[in-house]
Amino acid sequence: MIQIHNFVFNPFYENTYVLYDETKEAIIIDPGCYEDTERNELSDFIESEGLKVTHLINTHCHVDHVLGNAYVMKKYDVGLQTHPEDEATLRSVEVYAPAYGFTDYRTTSATSFINEGDKISFGNTVLDVYFTPGHAPGHIVLVNEEQNICIGGDVLFDGSVGRTDLPGGDFDILMKSIKEKLFVFSDEMTVYPGHGPSTTIGKEKATNPFCGEQS
Repeated sequence: MIQIHNFVFNPFYENTYVLYDETKEAIIIDPGCYEDTERNELSDFIESEGLKVTHLINTHCHVDHVLGNAYVMKKYDVGLQTHPEDEATLRSVEVYAPAYGFTDYRTTSATSFINEGDKISFGNTVLDVYFTPGHAPGHIVLVNEEQNICIGGDVLFDGSVGRTDLPGGDFDILMKSIKEKLFVFSDEMTVYPGHGPSTTIGKEKATNPFCGEQS
């Protein structure tokens, strides 16, 4: 059984997720921890639960989702996995991070790439990778259909969708990703987004003003 714990980090109120199961193996998704207090909050939880971190994954590589990459890689001796189409997005962070006040941002690079159709395994758990560009060119989501779980990054939010005015963003492509990749799942599937509260596929299909039935 997958357990999900989320933290809200950095001035962008970004959701960082730790997923683990009964084996105590765990993965960290989109570590946004920048301040020491945030890093300690993450590591204290992992230590208190007795978890072994086996994967570090970025759903996409905008600054607010990658601030803790270097810390996690060093602390837990894990590589960084992301989609190859977001490699340039990750490289660009060091250029603009200081403009947002992140003057101590530590640059990282992916150690391996993941693509649609790949599977992320930890403990007794398997997550399927889906390619969902539009907000970022190499955006992915991670899904476990058995438990109706989707770690959705910045594709679909409670009552909203990811912004498309950043480099590599495209509204039409984002709508295609949502409708062809996410809206095909069960209405009961819970989406854990990169910002804000969780939602369900059914709720967003019915009520989302950007991509739902009323849009």
